[in-house]
Amino acid sequence: MSNNIKNALLGKKLGMSQVWDENGFFVPVTLVDVSTNVVTAVKTEETDGYKAVQIGYGQIDPTKVTKPLAGHFAKAGVTPRRHLVEFRTEEAEDFQPGQELTAEVFAEGSKVDVTGTTKGKGFAGTIKRWGFKSYRRTHGSHKNERRPGSVGACATPSRILKGKRMAGRMGHVTNTTLNLTVVSADVENGVIAIKGAIPGPKGAIVVVRSAVKGA
Repeated sequence: MSNNIKNALLGKKLGMSQVWDENGFFVPVTLVDVSTNVVTAVKTEETDGYKAVQIGYGQIDPTKVTKPLAGHFAKAGVTPRRHLVEFRTEEAEDFQPGQELTAEVFAEGSKVDVTGTTKGKGFAGTIKRWGFKSYRRTHGSHKNERRPGSVGACATPSRILKGKRMAGRMGHVTNTTLNLTVVSADVENGVIAIKGAIPGPKGAIVVVRSAVKGA
């Protein structure tokens, strides 16, 4: 991640909803639960060679945590967390181990980038995966309408080149949506509303961080 990130939170995608703006138009938003975020480690140039902040999210049974991790959480003075993420920032000295981070770190109207794992679609053909056009469904087509067609590369180079758009696994990759707007931040319930869609299905873990591009 970029060094100019100021804040980041781990959260769980709750789903989509809608809110009304000052002009009476409703705005589609994605709700993200960002409660239970806590700083689990602060890394500095002197001790680690770079500046970064590690945050944890989500409760977990302490008996299910390995001893090294249990010691790591105990050193920070926090209860064990299920998910950990680290983000680099030049303002790492502003954070302290054990510090709780709430939804108020992202003010209304601020720009954020959201990183998550997209929905997995399984093994998909070329039409679904790449948007290829199908063949005409008419008499004599012999069920060829969704087949990819010839993929040969002739005598030279006599092989399939890497990166050729063919059938294969679709989805379940890390994706980041840039420059989304925070519509509201509910500190009491630990939920932020982000304008538009973000990667992943309901219940997916996402990273919400201050935008690295734009204002």
